[in-house]
Amino acid sequence: MRLFSPHVLSLAALGAMTLTGACTPLRGHQGYVVDPDLVNSVQVGVDNRQTVAKVLGKPTFTSQFNEGEWFYVSRDTRYFAYNTPKPKDQTVLRIRFDDKGVVNQVQRTGVEQVASITPYGRITPTLGRKRSFFRDIFGNIGAVGAGAGQGGPGGGGGGGGRP
Repeated sequence: MRLFSPHVLSLAALGAMTLTGACTPLRGHQGYVVDPDLVNSVQVGVDNRQTVAKVLGKPTFTSQFNEGEWFYVSRDTRYFAYNTPKPKDQTVLRIRFDDKGVVNQVQRTGVEQVASITPYGRITPTLGRKRSFFRDIFGNIGAVGAGAGQGGPGGGGGGGGRP
């Protein structure tokens, strides 16, 4: 006499695999893939923009106002199922160039620079008066064209209102 049929045992094994698979941490990688040998080959005072681009490739982003800084960003995350990924490792490589395009500084930072930002509620606080949804939509009715002769929107301006 059997206690469990083969079908019951296979269903139990499948259920156990499903439960243990759901709790397995998932890993993710975003950004640049850091190769330590290539990063260490960039030398201050020797390399320029062209050689850095050949060795490391296109940067993740550059400085906003000039070509003085290049950034290579790499981040490894770990998370469970539907949770928010949490950074486990991060490398930011910052390469500064002088006016002639020669490397004058190579700086690395890590996961200690990651900031956790918590949004402030569902409404962004603003200065000024609070208006309702309908007042925002219909509040401009009757105000269109007001002050047109006084140099306001739609008016010619400049005349001061007298002929």
